Amino acid sequence: LTEHYAGAFPVWLAPVQARVLNIGDRQVEWVEKVTAALRAKGFRVDTDLSTDKLGAKIRRAHLEKIPYMLVCGDKEVEAGAVAPRTREGQQLPAMALDAFVQHLTEAAAIPKGGKA
Repeated sequence: LTEHYAGAFPVWLAPVQARVLNIGDRQVEWVEKVTAALRAKGFRVDTDLSTDKLGAKIRRAHLEKIPYMLVCGDKEVEAGAVAPRTREGQQLPAMALDAFVQHLTEAAAIPKGGKA
């Protein structure tokens, strides 16, 4: 499996399905709420609350082949949203946390009877 996927496992199989990233200290509380909400739904999620710049956090998550990076800045905190980015570099539109939960639920669904 590792050789087949070159470490970039599908969302349903990835050890960490999403990483929540803050831009600064003001977003830490929201990052923790997002992480807790996703974990409560059964997703494998972690955070990067380091003081590194956002680009370094995204690069680290990309190198670790994390399927989704959820950027949380001031706009997202105010809107109760997240700004998802895929490991392929696709920036998805900012979405409410509930909408992202639905998106991740669909993306993490185990394929039925065949190819992954």
